[in-house]
Amino acid sequence: MNNLGDAIAPVAVFGGFVWIIKIICDYKTRNKLIDKGLVDEKVKFLYQDGAQSRALSNLKWGIVLIGIGIAAIISYWFPRSFSEEGTIGLMFLFAGIGFLTYYFVAAAKKPQE
Repeated sequence: MNNLGDAIAPVAVFGGFVWIIKIICDYKTRNKLIDKGLVDEKVKFLYQDGAQSRALSNLKWGIVLIGIGIAAIISYWFPRSFSEEGTIGLMFLFAGIGFLTYYFVAAAKKPQE
């Protein structure tokens, strides 16, 4: 194994399978507990995923990934201006801007309690 990628690939595949199986088992267990009424009202809200929260989560990662993509495109267009370290820094900068943008959008969409 000369390359680190050769060692990481099987671990990533195995970890992915384990993660997917864990999600499926947790989902089934959670639904059975809720259906049988074994979860009281104080804890039930922790197990309910709302469409609003999923949409905001998708929005967050969409904004962040667009920011990282813009940083990669900028470093591709101006290769003499950015070294590898500069490109990584630019990606972190745009990802941070994406997270801040998400924060303000989510705060505006969150219902007032």
